[in-house]
Amino acid sequence: MSRRDIQFAAKDQPLRDDVSELGALVGAMLREQGGVDLYEQVEEARRRAIRRREGHRAAAEQLADSVSTIAPDQAAELIRAFSTYFQTVNLAERVHRIRRRRDYEREDLPQPEGLRDSLEKLQAAGVGREEIIHALDRVQFVPVFTAHPTESMRRSLLEKQQRLARLLVGRMDPEMTPREDRATRERMRMEITSAWQTEEHPSERPSVADEMEHVLFYFTDVLYRVIPPFYEAMEEALKAVWPDASLPERLPPLVRFGSWVGGDMDGNPNVNADTVRSTLAEHRQLVIQCYQGELDSLYRRLSQSVSRVGVAEPLSKRVADYQARFPQVVEAMPARHRSMPYRAMIRFMQARLAASARDESGAYGDPAAFVDDILLMVDSLAANRGAHAGLFSVRRLYRRASTFGFHMAALDIRQDSEVHRQAVGEYLGIADWSQWTPEKRANHMRRLMSEGLPATAGEGEVLTRTLAVFEAIAESRRRFGPEAIGTYIISMARGPEDLLAALFLARAAGLGEASGNVPLDIVPLLETVPDLERGPDILASVLGDPVYGEHLAARGQAQEIMVGYSDSNKESGIAASRWAVQKAQAQLVAAADAAQVEPRIFHGRGGSTSRGGGKTPQAVLATPAGSVRGRLRVTEQGEVISAKYGLRSIAMRTLEQNVGATLRASIPGQTQAASKKQSAVMDTIASASRSAFRELVYETPAFETFFAEMTPIDVIQRMSMGSRPASRRKGQGIEDLRAIPWVFAWTQCRALLPGWYGLGAGLAAAEAEHGQDTLNHMVAEWPFLRVLLSDVEMVLAKSDMAIAEHYSALVDPARRHFFQRIQDAHAQTVAALLRAKGREELLEDDPVLARTIRLRNPYVDPMSLLQVDLLKRWRAGGREDEGLLHALIASVNGIAQGLQNTG
Repeated sequence: MSRRDIQFAAKDQPLRDDVSELGALVGAMLREQGGVDLYEQVEEARRRAIRRREGHRAAAEQLADSVSTIAPDQAAELIRAFSTYFQTVNLAERVHRIRRRRDYEREDLPQPEGLRDSLEKLQAAGVGREEIIHALDRVQFVPVFTAHPTESMRRSLLEKQQRLARLLVGRMDPEMTPREDRATRERMRMEITSAWQTEEHPSERPSVADEMEHVLFYFTDVLYRVIPPFYEAMEEALKAVWPDASLPERLPPLVRFGSWVGGDMDGNPNVNADTVRSTLAEHRQLVIQCYQGELDSLYRRLSQSVSRVGVAEPLSKRVADYQARFPQVVEAMPARHRSMPYRAMIRFMQARLAASARDESGAYGDPAAFVDDILLMVDSLAANRGAHAGLFSVRRLYRRASTFGFHMAALDIRQDSEVHRQAVGEYLGIADWSQWTPEKRANHMRRLMSEGLPATAGEGEVLTRTLAVFEAIAESRRRFGPEAIGTYIISMARGPEDLLAALFLARAAGLGEASGNVPLDIVPLLETVPDLERGPDILASVLGDPVYGEHLAARGQAQEIMVGYSDSNKESGIAASRWAVQKAQAQLVAAADAAQVEPRIFHGRGGSTSRGGGKTPQAVLATPAGSVRGRLRVTEQGEVISAKYGLRSIAMRTLEQNVGATLRASIPGQTQAASKKQSAVMDTIASASRSAFRELVYETPAFETFFAEMTPIDVIQRMSMGSRPASRRKGQGIEDLRAIPWVFAWTQCRALLPGWYGLGAGLAAAEAEHGQDTLNHMVAEWPFLRVLLSDVEMVLAKSDMAIAEHYSALVDPARRHFFQRIQDAHAQTVAALLRAKGREELLEDDPVLARTIRLRNPYVDPMSLLQVDLLKRWRAGGREDEGLLHALIASVNGIAQGLQNTG
């Protein structure tokens, strides 16, 4: 198909116009900044790539030949040019989502997966308003932002994108004059040009502080702004669906936020007790700055005088109390403002916030005291004709303060179970502690915690660092409030001993309360398929442990369990991983119910499909019945954070979709359990898929070398992408390589192997054992399998075996047979998936995504072919040429921009 044959629906024509406009601006910028030669080089590569895609063999050869003669510095500029184009296209697509959202609102139609749509679906299913209001009391969506991004753009560039997006949104105004439009276009060109002149990625590996700055941008610049409109949208949706019913005075907290940045110690020696303290101090500083700015605005607006309007007595009493306690604030206040109760109250609140930021006397004891002051103003305005004289703005501050407290986002702490084992051994002075059986270690710790911990009998670096972290947790709870610390996550948790070890160390560090209870939720992370399969037994034994049972009773009889998609996929392939997570959820919930403990599932999802990425709302509604009980906690990382939360309207849409899906999944009857037949078929798929995946990746010794030759993993390991190493512990093989670089490397060479390999063998086995009709029926009736196949279909459509074949030329001829196996498996998987879905071609039922991929490929292809040539030259020179490495790093970033969902 020619690009001329690609059709745009009328609703998408504005997107085409935006892309055309931005493309023209990028072209003009390239001519000005890089010269005519660079512009012509880009255009020629693009035209040849398009002709290659349309089947012109000569164009394919010309494109491959043209990149082989480019000098490293020219290659870097060429790649940067294509990358710049993708950045603007990605932004245009997000702005188009804002446009489509506005179209729905303008026509007063519920947007699919929005709050009103979710409520209407529940109403149609026979769920009444009272049941929904009751369900909302326990609904809470908690996105947890993590580091290790495959896209760690500088804050200055993120801000430029925000401004460019606002300019694009502004051009939607039909009343804009030609002169205003020209001025807007010039500002757009300025943002594009200044971004070109800014280094995209730091040359040094980012520090934890750099990662924190990156993540906090989304909190301060986006999420802080959208929280009040989100609650207002929920109130409007409830009124639209039940127009005659009364609403609760205040909706419960439906959204909370978490972060791992500064608390994730798993394999990262740069995270420690100091980063926990400094991270939360920065969180508090920034959120208080946000409150101070908002209070300044309210101070200007709330100019009510007691001579003109009444004031509620509780507010008057609070102001009088503050006047007595803080005479210096009264003295600093203009005399004419002292008879303006709201202005006086705001100045006292600001003084207390300033003291809180500096840990000085006069500070708020906790965020609840600050919220209480806000509510006094809310109630006073509501009772004294203030509904249209400031109440709206004060209620917005209330929503923000209730959501963000003095901590902005709760900081989770994560550590490897092996570190805890070493620390306990050092504490007890038992040299061979790690050689004891898990049962013997658990019994010993259980006895010591029951009798009272002895003083430490040993010392060591691991113990010192570990106890310091628990001490920092205790201090942070006091300084920043109990909600500042999230959960304590144990990676590679294998049994009760691992949870008891965390409890033991917390007590040893003095984290316990006067009663001896440890105010910390301890969460096992089940990461591999075997761990997920053992998870229910692990949980049952933990819940039956007398010492841990006391801890749970003090924590409200609730136990969170984190299920990991990344390592399970890397260990067993996508089908086995997804099915293991699905089964584990159902079995974990059953084990918790049997112990009369509330189960909470925390989903450790990454950006790519192979790491659990995809459309979260559909995934939530495909979970086993009863596994979502009001609370959805899920990690967000990499380029997904920018895609979901980079623009305010998109962040609003993300929150609406996920809260709506969580609400629906929390009401009985809205999700389904797998039938015996469905489970049997999926067992067949998962088993055959896992066997095929492991046979290729782990059971053929030469495959590891093939992977190192076929992909740019050697470049990725040299990149400054995150603050922690690419491999776990000190291993160098595939086993110890972290999931992110593993997935990232396969994405770069366009094979995207972790996102599909093995599924074709699994579907073929299911066809043979259960029949094609059974598979077709399951896809139609079972959300879990439908979502799995939809996610894999997207990966198959994005993969490109013809481009990947160029990378196979980098492989020693003795190992190129691996690529032929991958090609054959790709073809098998495509065919089997299409049969299962009853379709003729990939993405037949998602023409928008199919169009997007077709339009993007010609811009990615030149970067891929350049990367192959640069890899060949760099490796031939012993990987010593820094110019070639710089160009390669640019190619990695550019391809990531083009393909998205890379890590």
